[in-house]
Amino acid sequence: MNAPNPQKTSLKQKAAHEFREIATISLYLAFFFCALATYSMLLLGQFHISYFAYGASLINALVITKVILIGEAVHVGDKFESRPLFYSAIYKAFMYSLLVLAFHFLEEIVKLLIHKKAVIAGLHQIRLDDLLARSVIVFCTFIPLFAFREMRRVLGEDKFRTLLFHDGATQKSDHSSSIQ
Repeated sequence: MNAPNPQKTSLKQKAAHEFREIATISLYLAFFFCALATYSMLLLGQFHISYFAYGASLINALVITKVILIGEAVHVGDKFESRPLFYSAIYKAFMYSLLVLAFHFLEEIVKLLIHKKAVIAGLHQIRLDDLLARSVIVFCTFIPLFAFREMRRVLGEDKFRTLLFHDGATQKSDHSSSIQ
């Protein structure tokens, strides 16, 4: 029998890790965006279920997930990783919010090009207030996301997963019990 190729195993592990990252971030963002869509429908008095709003929320979650992963690949926001986690998480939430805002601007320009409108003339049609409001919502959504991601970076994936998902992970350690 042939021994398994370490490069293939490594590639499979990388693909599985990437898939878990996409799934985790997308589910987190989809939860918030669908909740926001529900709130918006209730606020506007639309009491029927709008599958379009939920579909758009899910697609938006997937797109923003990919923007986050691309940003991580090019090390956006790594500048504050040596600082306390709070500052690092806030800084990354801000930087990635700017990245998403830039993506939304690019998206609006592509829409103008698709509809065969002049980009310069069509820029006045872009609603800055809407894009800035989205950016504030994205920033607020990113704060806990990056706080958890920064904790995972510092603790390591295994310890972080144990703390979140396993029984007994929150029991006092020998060090904390000796202080009391």
